[in-house]
Amino acid sequence: MRWLTLYSRSRQVPASFAAVAVSALAVWALARDGSDGPGAPRLSALVLAAGATAASIGLGGQDLALDRTAAIRWVPRRAAHVLLIGTVVGAALLAVQTMGEDLATTAFVVRDSAGLMGLVAGGATVFGAQYAWTLPMSWLAFSLFAPSPTSTPMEVATWMLLPPGTTAGTWTALVLAVTGTAAYAVAGPRR
Repeated sequence: MRWLTLYSRSRQVPASFAAVAVSALAVWALARDGSDGPGAPRLSALVLAAGATAASIGLGGQDLALDRTAAIRWVPRRAAHVLLIGTVVGAALLAVQTMGEDLATTAFVVRDSAGLMGLVAGGATVFGAQYAWTLPMSWLAFSLFAPSPTSTPMEVATWMLLPPGTTAGTWTALVLAVTGTAAYAVAGPRR
């Protein structure tokens, strides 16, 4: 159990968890006025992206050379770390919803947290852990200001805000989750 504690500290998990909780509570407080209506996707996507962004800093250790030369298998640990990020971020939003404000359906939360988890992992692989936040926040910004989707490419581009069960949104999130997690698990964060 000691290695788990050391790993958590080296990956700044306590600070990331606190940031995820604060962002979820802040968005819940913003949603209490009811101006967006129940189940509005914008605030839900914002809290999920903020949580994934906060947790992304832990995808890189203090010394990447040490991580690469360690005598342990990193692939399952990296994959588990990414899956844990998606689970905690989604659970934070669902937990905040129990306080009375219905922000999103469970299917929406699962799909978006999985896709954002993959984006963060892919960002860590391509840009490094310190810049892993750029992919999910850029995609969210585009989705918020893009026109309503009228074609499949626009549905893919705005997958974060689509209703749950939309084929293009579900497949986009699934592809992002699988490719991002696999790339990060195998290659690790960029130096």
